[in-house]
Amino acid sequence: MNRVIAIVPIVLALAMTAAACHKDSSTTTTTTPSPTQTTDTFNGTVAVGGSASNTFTVANPGRVDVTLTAASPPATVVMGLGVGTPGDAGCTVLPGASTNTAAGTTVQLSGTVTAGSLCVKIYDVGNQTAAVTYTVIVAHF
Repeated sequence: MNRVIAIVPIVLALAMTAAACHKDSSTTTTTTPSPTQTTDTFNGTVAVGGSASNTFTVANPGRVDVTLTAASPPATVVMGLGVGTPGDAGCTVLPGASTNTAAGTTVQLSGTVTAGSLCVKIYDVGNQTAAVTYTVIVAHF
């Protein structure tokens, strides 16, 4: 019977230690809502040897996708397409943020930008024979 009494204090001590070390298993999870994508559609005309630009505002840093969805005549004309910063001198295209492309349905220019005021520039790359009307879509956050 002495053995049982000697073990009881040890078992009680272990149980109290375990209870004191017990951590609350619930965790708090904070979720941040994802920014909403904004799509801007711009239409205009580019004269032979000229350019046109449209300004848009990016609310959150992230990806921007630019798609020249229509340009004609002719429907196969290749245009310059760039993203830049607007200013008194027009739209200054950012380094590495331009391409020459025909109109299509897939994204032709994509990159990561900071929040702020930006512009998309559509310009003659030297092959226009008449004014070209265009539609460009800019998707951003």
